[in-house]
Amino acid sequence: MAEKKGDLNHLVFRGKPLVRQGNTYCYGSMNDNFILFMMVLSNTKEKSTDGKEIEVPDRVLLQIVSTDTKLPPHERVVKQFDKKGLYEAMDIGLIWLDRLNGTATA
Repeated sequence: MAEKKGDLNHLVFRGKPLVRQGNTYCYGSMNDNFILFMMVLSNTKEKSTDGKEIEVPDRVLLQIVSTDTKLPPHERVVKQFDKKGLYEAMDIGLIWLDRLNGTATA
C-alpha cells in the first residue's frame, strides 16, 4: 500500500519514493543502482463505478535507468519496453527493477 512519509510530500510505495509529474512516473531511490521510469503514451476513457468518465493509462513506456551519473544518458537506459495499462507496467517493471538491484526474492 502506498503511504505518505515525512515532509518530503511524495508517495512512498514498498519503501521507495514514487513521484509523478504529468504523464511521467519515477519509482526508486537514487541510492540504488537502478530506478524505474514510466511514461504514459496514451490514455483511454473508462466509466467509473459512479458513472463518470475518467481517463486511465492505456500504453505505458518503461525504462530501467542506471543511477550512475558518470554514464552518458543513452548508456544509462539498461532495459526498455512498453506495456498495456499502468498495473501491468508497474508489475513487470518492479520485477525487473528488483532483479537488477539484486533485491529480488526467490
